[in-house]
Amino acid sequence: MIRKGGVKAFAKIAVLLGAHYVAAAHAVEITHKQGSLDVPFDPKPTLVFDPGALDTLDTLGVDVQGVGEDNWSGSLEKYRSDAYLKVGTLFEPNYEVVYGAKPQLVIVADRSAPKFRQLSGIAPTIDLTVDTRNLVSQVEDNTRLLAKLYQKEPMAEAKIKALNLSIAKLHELATNKGTGLIVLTSGGKLSAYGPGSRFGVLHDSFGVQPAATDLKISMHGQVISYEYIAKVDPDWLFVIDRDAAIGTAGVAAQQLLDNPIVSRSKAWKSGHVVYLDNNDWYMVGVSGIGALQRTVDTLSVVLGSK
Repeated sequence: MIRKGGVKAFAKIAVLLGAHYVAAAHAVEITHKQGSLDVPFDPKPTLVFDPGALDTLDTLGVDVQGVGEDNWSGSLEKYRSDAYLKVGTLFEPNYEVVYGAKPQLVIVADRSAPKFRQLSGIAPTIDLTVDTRNLVSQVEDNTRLLAKLYQKEPMAEAKIKALNLSIAKLHELATNKGTGLIVLTSGGKLSAYGPGSRFGVLHDSFGVQPAATDLKISMHGQVISYEYIAKVDPDWLFVIDRDAAIGTAGVAAQQLLDNPIVSRSKAWKSGHVVYLDNNDWYMVGVSGIGALQRTVDTLSVVLGSK
């Protein structure tokens, strides 16, 4: 028997319980690098601090409402627009702006991952940092995760299938093309990266044989000289211009490498110096599915034409 006044109270409880069940039915549990949490489907606003996650969302046709300020270029150039709320930099969030936006989801990774704890105290936050030693599979995992959250699963599966097919073809192309060396130019200096490094996907998944197998694995690569390039003598030289990527004035990679020492290398003599897309390789880190597909397509054309 429900006493007087109890009917209203019971009805109120029923409404609250109903709301809870509706919310639960429209949420998905997300497991990420720093924990797990329930996130509503198609969360809005979504704020993104990571270029790789932004690239994947953009490729899936997902609208985001806020991004970190950066030298957005290439396929992500539109995010310079004032149409997108600027929520700080990729390294340092503007916590007041984030709080004011009342986001249903904040996405961090890599550069912004150290700010996870502070951001998760403001709003639901996930860390999609990719382990570069297993880059392709982790990009696929993140693509599926985001596709489920934003209900883009059929599109995601189609893109993952296309990516796998194109990587297999690239790997076949690269098998008999000789050795390669990845070089990053920055502030007039050179760094090299090998298998297992942040740019090691070139060797680990794409099949390019490394010209050097003893390079130290570190975020900033191993500092090298022109003489090192001549000594290792790669068949192919793959170059990333960091200054161009971040919009800093400096000596262009093409100018830096155009010297009598590097010109002695097989790569230079054969015209096998490949200037990689600075945005996709350095800013995105090839950690978005769009950047990864564009990279595979470009390398397939380059290796297939030589």
